[in-house]
Amino acid sequence: MAYSELDYYAIDGLYTEEERMARDTVRELVTREVMPTIGKHFDEGTFPTELVAKFGSLGILGPSLKGYGCAGMSPTAYGLICQELERGDSGIRSFCSVQGSLCMYPIWAYGTEEQKQKYLPGMAAGEIIGCFGLTEPDFGSNPTGMLTRAVKTKNGYTLNGTKRWITSGSIADIAIIWAKLDDKIRGFIVPTKSEGFEARDIHGKWSLRASITSELILEDCKVGEEALLPNIAGLRGPLGCLNQARFGIAFGAVGTMLACYDEALSYAGDRVQFGRPIAGFQLVQEKLATMVTEITKAQLLNLQLGRLKEAETLRPQQVSLAKRNNVYWAREIARTGRDILGANGVTNDYQCGRHMLNIESVFTYEGTHDIHTLVIGQDVTGLNAFGS
Repeated sequence: MAYSELDYYAIDGLYTEEERMARDTVRELVTREVMPTIGKHFDEGTFPTELVAKFGSLGILGPSLKGYGCAGMSPTAYGLICQELERGDSGIRSFCSVQGSLCMYPIWAYGTEEQKQKYLPGMAAGEIIGCFGLTEPDFGSNPTGMLTRAVKTKNGYTLNGTKRWITSGSIADIAIIWAKLDDKIRGFIVPTKSEGFEARDIHGKWSLRASITSELILEDCKVGEEALLPNIAGLRGPLGCLNQARFGIAFGAVGTMLACYDEALSYAGDRVQFGRPIAGFQLVQEKLATMVTEITKAQLLNLQLGRLKEAETLRPQQVSLAKRNNVYWAREIARTGRDILGANGVTNDYQCGRHMLNIESVFTYEGTHDIHTLVIGQDVTGLNAFGS
């Protein structure tokens, strides 16, 4: 049976024609190009690099950025693109999120005109791949503790440090590296062929297997003066990028929900036990009703999230609420879908198990569930519970 998105509250009519067109174009791409092979890539731990040029040709790399070869779509259109990509697999959406929100955005927002002209058109086309180096082996939720250092030299900068859990690290052409320069966090565009730069892939993952995850090692890594992103200093720089990415994750999580619900509903209608489809039993209907309720709430939350961003009134704390809520429920719905599928749910013949594993990474990265809880808590109480 062909995929049909759950739209219990007729939300589709609230999107613009452009937004629906962007969503439907990516939905078709995912159905045609991603779904037939994503299980194999997940099993083998490989990323489908052949899709990158197609992403570029459709304008879905940095789609909400304006100029420099970018599509200039609305934030909501970008969100719906993320939704459809993650319906295919979190690893596919992660690649596009990192490329657009974490690598293209800082160049677009914090870079010089020369940096924008040099990198953004090629990145939008998928000809230049980026990765984002913030998280370190000992510092994830507390980026202010980063140990990576940059030192000014006669001809540029020398960087030393290690970054971990870096999406696309070993296939990237450039890395956006955040390091402390004179005790201030600064961003650098580091070509991955730079002297002293090395990327090592992390193996043994049981989540996000259809995604490349790496460790970056910078040992006296030398870059020129043109590597520095000059228009930002401090934690505001990387957090601004993460805010863009978290917006997309909030939408992407709905893609996970929709994929698992669609599969579970179809399976429950076909699976016969005790003489009738299991969809006819009260306990299964309760699970499906909960799925429908939480998906609909998340869709409405995302719609308003997009409209706030378009109005330029969106606050980071509101993004935290959406990321926290939607990923939590995507996790619960993936588990429930796997439960409805019974023993079949633990095989790679079905997708709920793959989504269930992937969402554990999404639950953790770009602000853990607990960290976003504290962000919201501080916002409503005015009291900082992060530490002393």
